[in-house]
Amino acid sequence: MVAPLTYEQLITEIAERHAAMSKRFQQIARFVVQNPNDVALESVKTISATAGVQPSTLVRFAQSFDYAGFSDMQRVFQSRLLTASPSITDRLNALNKELGHRAGEPGPSALRDLVIGDIAALQHLLESTPEDSLDQAAALLSAARTVYVIGQLRAYPVANYLRYALTHLRRDVRLLDGAGGLAAEQAQMMEADCVLLAVSFRYYAREVVDIVEAAGKRRIPIIAVTDSQLSPLAKHATLAFEVPEGEFNFSRSLAAPMCLAQALVISMASRLRPESAGEPLPGRQPETAD
Repeated sequence: MVAPLTYEQLITEIAERHAAMSKRFQQIARFVVQNPNDVALESVKTISATAGVQPSTLVRFAQSFDYAGFSDMQRVFQSRLLTASPSITDRLNALNKELGHRAGEPGPSALRDLVIGDIAALQHLLESTPEDSLDQAAALLSAARTVYVIGQLRAYPVANYLRYALTHLRRDVRLLDGAGGLAAEQAQMMEADCVLLAVSFRYYAREVVDIVEAAGKRRIPIIAVTDSQLSPLAKHATLAFEVPEGEFNFSRSLAAPMCLAQALVISMASRLRPESAGEPLPGRQPETAD
């Protein structure tokens, strides 16, 4: 084998081999995929401490992809920086600097931090989501006889919004909400002319993963909204939209995934416009005459 020469090749190979990796290697894989700038710029000692593994484990991870050592793999991440967009962390730092944040400054700092984090995540979403992927998703959703939607834990509000908005477009939508413990049985009603729209983020809801895997085996078209190429949803998806996250907080924002969900609905509404002419967009009230 030959070691991957580009960042894209390496990430693709990591995703393909992720399921067969040891737990330690999976831990490293998640870190390098979600923190490429840190991998490019930090020392092995710092990376190992942040990732929670030994430096020797990082070296073995790199060697498993046929690099001579970790520094050789690092060069692939360094070359990426020449063309890559800023990471969410970079954007947060830049926004804080631009807005002149001062320690001890009075005011609702929690609100301020959340808003800045959402701005950074939305900027990242805008630059990392191809327009043609939205068009492809809209085409799949428009052609589907029935759209099945699933999302649990903190992804549930996004899934529920998608059910609400697609119903506004007069589509046949089924939310697999697990009522009565029947989500898996409801999912078995899907056929090849249906689409499964699945939303899940780390830590992924087990039932959502199981239903996506089963749908993939049955060749049901799947549109996934998730957080990484290493997500268990991504490997089964016909189309996967990635909404990367920053560092863990007590409550992770849903601004970016909800924005993506709205974009999917609007793209579909544009495609269906002749059929739904005169109807208000989801969430907007029709104007009335004075």
